[in-house]
This record gives sequence, structure tokens and C-alpha cells, in this order.
Amino acid sequence: MINANIQSTAQIAPGAQLAYDVEVGHYTIIGPEVKIGRGSRIGEHCVITGNTTIGENCRIFTGAVIGSIPQDLKYKGEKAEVIVGDNNVIREYVTINLGTAASGKTVIGNNNLIMAYAHIAHDCVIGNYVILANVGTLAGHIVIEDRAILGGLAAVHQFVRIGALSIVGGCSKVIQDIPPYSMCDGHPARVRSLNKVGLERAGISKEARANLKHAFTILFTSGLTVPHALKKVEKELARTAEVAYLIDFIKNSQRGICR
Repeated sequence: MINANIQSTAQIAPGAQLAYDVEVGHYTIIGPEVKIGRGSRIGEHCVITGNTTIGENCRIFTGAVIGSIPQDLKYKGEKAEVIVGDNNVIREYVTINLGTAASGKTVIGNNNLIMAYAHIAHDCVIGNYVILANVGTLAGHIVIEDRAILGGLAAVHQFVRIGALSIVGGCSKVIQDIPPYSMCDGHPARVRSLNKVGLERAGISKEARANLKHAFTILFTSGLTVPHALKKVEKELARTAEVAYLIDFIKNSQRGICR
């Protein structure tokens, strides 16, 4: 529905579905398959195209391009989509590509901050309360779990998984999975410590943090191989929710973990 909040220079294709109160800035182009939820505000000179759904109360800033075709030579025009949840802030010149036949969609959850010039490639899945800092670059098929932070200018290899409540330092080169609850940095990125401040802010109990600290000591500073370190963690520590999640994450890693 066209409304007074859509600037006269914006181009809204027939078929686009915009909630009654969506704001659209000057010279923005919105394609025919786009759906945008209530309370969302789209800035100037944006392009939202493809089969793209934007949730409620999102703020998209100048020059963002969402729903363009993947930068993947295997893409042959198959039907795919971008799904963006609610309450997301997508800053200037962010690019978010459609999925491919591999999964069919690129998904961004709720309450995320995607800073300027970041790139989210095809088939990525971003959780909730994630921060992707300026010029953070995601290749295809990456999963970033809830409350993770990726520093500015960091680049992430395809198929990498970044665990919940982890932090990756700026300018890092990420080629293996980032364990949950960790602070990682470097070329390539390596585990530096437990994300103590992040755990406290997330309301993780003191006992759980102590268990995780013990687990990190075994996993990352004992010199044991990953299988032997996991056995030691399982033997010595209570299987609390956080420790269990850490163990399962490592066991299910396809690319191996940063150590």
C-alpha cells in the first residue's frame, strides 16, 4: 500500500507488499516480490529486490542492497529468498544476497545490528542479537549464533559456524568454527580466552562461568588433542547446559574449531 511516508522519487514495483506505515526514502527501489512489515523505515538510495521479506520495526540506512543475486558461479537463477526478522538495524551500504539451491534462503533473525559496508552472502543464517561490525564479510553458508559479535574488517570462510556469545576480533581471518563463549582473534583466528564480560551481561550464573572456565582450560591450554580434551571435560565437569552446549558444538563441528 502506497502511503504519505513514501517519497515521490522512490520506485515501488507493482506487487510489492508494504505495511501501511512503512517509510521509504528518496530514490529507493523496491522490487515486486518484496514484503516489508509494520514500522520499518527504509533510507535513501536503497535497493530491496528479489524474493525478500523484511520484518517489523527494521531500520535500513542509505545505500543498502538486499535481495540481489548471489556472488556464486553455481547460481543458475533458481528461486531463492532473503528473510529478515524484526527490530534489525542495517546500516549504510550493507549487502545481503539471496540464497541458492543449497538451502534456498538467507536468514537474519531479530534484534541484530549490521554495521556499514558489511556483506552477508548466500545461504547464511544469522541468529538474534548479533553484532556484525563495519566491513565484516561473510562468505556463503555461514551460521552465526545468538549474541555473537564479529569485529570490523573480519572475514569469515564459507561454511564456518560462529558459536553463541562469542567475540571475534577486528581484522581476523576466520577459517574454522568459533567455539561458543570464546574470545578469538588473529590470522588465522585462535581462541584467546573465555568471553567473561559477555557471559556476565547475558546473565550466565557464576557457577556456570566457573565450569566454562575449567572447560576452556582443558580444551585450549592443556595441550591435549580435541578428542582427549573432550573426554576429560566430560569426566571432570558436571554436564550443565552451557558445558553440554560447548561439548556438542565441538563434536558437531564440520570444519574443526579454532584452538
